[in-house]
Amino acid sequence: MAPLLKAAGIELLEDPARCADLRRIRRSDLGVVGKDVLDEHGGRGLYEPLDLGVGACRLSVAGRPDSQWETARQLRVATKYTQQARQYFSSEHETPVQVELIKLYGSMELAPLVGLADVIVDLVDTGNTLRANGLDELKVIRHSTARLIVNKAAAKLKHRKISDFTADLARAVEAEKA
Repeated sequence: MAPLLKAAGIELLEDPARCADLRRIRRSDLGVVGKDVLDEHGGRGLYEPLDLGVGACRLSVAGRPDSQWETARQLRVATKYTQQARQYFSSEHETPVQVELIKLYGSMELAPLVGLADVIVDLVDTGNTLRANGLDELKVIRHSTARLIVNKAAAKLKHRKISDFTADLARAVEAEKA
């Protein structure tokens, strides 16, 4: 992502890993955050003017290859994406299922292996970590990429600056695609 930002004339002043807290980002004029974070925590007070097209990954259901998760009447699901998992299993999953959500952070792949959960809902990039732990990606729930976000108040107060910045960044994104 740094080359994309540099192409738009942006110098990072802080390590992006330290800015993952959406509450902190909401206090900023602008930010870059994954669509998965916006979907999980809500984008209240924010505009999402630009998909940066980087950091692509998928939010997916994963589990053992022999999992009967699609036909189960009850499931234990380990995830840190509880809102999106709840939404998927309550409205998008093909059959009604009672879900117990287990909020976990890190090493999610171990949950089915030690019997803590039947399946997990987690971000998947290459799937290598899943395969290394004997799990399969069973269902893609949604795709995610990095997004430029703009504080709604800042968009009104600093409209010209933010519009110019967004246009510069959009040109850099298009140049990266070419």
